Amino acid sequence: MTATAEPIKALMGTPSAVGLARTFAEAQMRKWDYLHILDSALLIVSEIVTNAARQTPDEEIRLQLSRDDYGIIIAVWDADHALPEAKPMAELTLDDLDLSEEAFDDNGGWGLHIVQALAAKCGVTADPAGGKWVWARMHP
Repeated sequence: MTATAEPIKALMGTPSAVGLARTFAEAQMRKWDYLHILDSALLIVSEIVTNAARQTPDEEIRLQLSRDDYGIIIAVWDADHALPEAKPMAELTLDDLDLSEEAFDDNGGWGLHIVQALAAKCGVTADPAGGKWVWARMHP
């Protein structure tokens, strides 16, 4: 198999970007017949796109899916140069979370651990034109 990449999907760094990215990724994964890793791939897409949208709100972000003999690569670009940082690992309980209405959306920061757990390999690559690509490789 030769490497193939789908066209880059440009999205805006808004909450709707995650749903759009998942829809595109699901269609592509079904086209490639990777249904056995679909749920994990969609979770990775969600986490990486969410981070990009938070890093660059209301700015362009880009999603690209590609595949080769080793599996698929999910990659998301944003214009921010800051590298993503995972929170220190900790065992959480509901008592550790602030579930009040004002702070409900501030309990995040665990997405990179999810990506690391589901991907065979993941990382960040600086884009020579600016910004960075956060990527995850999955083996089928």
